[in-house]
Amino acid sequence: MTRKRFHGLKRVKFRMTWNKYNLYNLTRLKQQHVDQKTYFQQKWAAKSASRAYHGEQIREGQWQRMFSSRLNAVVPMDHRYLAEFDGSEQATGRGSGRELSDQEKRAASLKPKHRTPYMQMTYAPIERRLDVAIFRALFASSARQARQFVTHGSVKVNGKKMPYPGYLLNPGDMFQVDPERVLFATGVPKTIEQVRRGRELRKARRIANARRNEKKKAIRERMLKAASAKIAAEKKAASTSSVSQIPNGSKRAVDDLETRKQRKIEIQGIIKIIDSMLTVGTNKKNSPKVEKLRPKRKQALRTLKKDLRIGMGRCGTLPIDELEKTFDDLQSRFGAVVGSNIVAFLPEHIKPKSEPKAEAEEGENKAEAKKTYIQTEEKPDFHKIKKEAKEKKHKETRELIRQSRENPIDESKPYATPWQPRPYMSAFAFIPRYLEVNHNICSAVYLRHPVARPSVAEVPTPFSPETMQLAFNWYLRRR
Repeated sequence: MTRKRFHGLKRVKFRMTWNKYNLYNLTRLKQQHVDQKTYFQQKWAAKSASRAYHGEQIREGQWQRMFSSRLNAVVPMDHRYLAEFDGSEQATGRGSGRELSDQEKRAASLKPKHRTPYMQMTYAPIERRLDVAIFRALFASSARQARQFVTHGSVKVNGKKMPYPGYLLNPGDMFQVDPERVLFATGVPKTIEQVRRGRELRKARRIANARRNEKKKAIRERMLKAASAKIAAEKKAASTSSVSQIPNGSKRAVDDLETRKQRKIEIQGIIKIIDSMLTVGTNKKNSPKVEKLRPKRKQALRTLKKDLRIGMGRCGTLPIDELEKTFDDLQSRFGAVVGSNIVAFLPEHIKPKSEPKAEAEEGENKAEAKKTYIQTEEKPDFHKIKKEAKEKKHKETRELIRQSRENPIDESKPYATPWQPRPYMSAFAFIPRYLEVNHNICSAVYLRHPVARPSVAEVPTPFSPETMQLAFNWYLRRR
């Protein structure tokens, strides 16, 4: 049995999708002919056509339970008119034979009558579904794709993962979709060659990750074997030890004690240096030449100081190997946080003093430079230098902005890069009034339930009010 075409060109069905064949079918949409059909046939044809668009992924029985004969609508009222009149003017002249003048009749006939399209709200309950709301917010190219995003765990509602596409949104609910899924749904699909290159790249990455994991596993096994061999050797040496080996053991214990004391003193010295660096900028008497620390570096220093205190307290309890390892780790962290310019952050009383010979040479160089500057009569144009620096800065800023806006080429992505919008997307790029969408973070808020207003209904549909009325009457009969 052959599968029916989802987008047929002969037996036309209008779908909730951005497909080009669906767009072509929408351009051929016409009012159905009712001359040779009974009323039952008219209702069935209207129901069949409209249900193919509105919630075709929903079972018919499920939709019939969702259907409601109550159609939400609002009537806008002029606040100025309500403030001026109390309603009694509507009954002026009734029963007393008052007739409207020709001018009033003409004005009443020319006044536009905005009818409220109530029948366009027939499928309003479907708009509350999560998958339909994702499609309306332009996060997916079809309702079925939006349903797939939800079931695959790429959608969150109010910060929590929601795996049910039939979840009914309430006013104020916020839903988010994974940006990578949105870029895949709304971007140009890859060509066959791009798909092949992306598959090869992902395969190479998998192989590299597998080799890296194998190396880590081999190193771990080697370390476990070495540790077990060391423990076995220690046990064997302890069992075969003699009385003559006692002095060597005591000597090793004395060396370990000295090492612990030395490490404790070195940790105390590092803590003192960190305290001096943290006090820079808090004391007003500090020299203005001292460079101040940034908040992030201060926070890193405080964390390191806390770890150093913990390590100093454990100097007497940790094994000597673990103590050396901990000390090396703390020392490397201190070097990474402070960097090579540690002298710039220290106060004057801790900074190392420069040699007098170097200071004398520096003074001579300054005097020579000053003498040379005095001899040369040409003075630099500071205005020109400042202008060139400003132009250079603006040029660099523009280049950075251009690079940030430019889409990078990444073959591992499931969509074509650099990213471009999907073809035929502009015909469907509209957002209903009941949604507030932010495409920068791929999030949207369901503001309220859709309603009907004079001359406009908030449920998007390609069908005429007459078709929707027949569909409404079909389901109204079954309630």
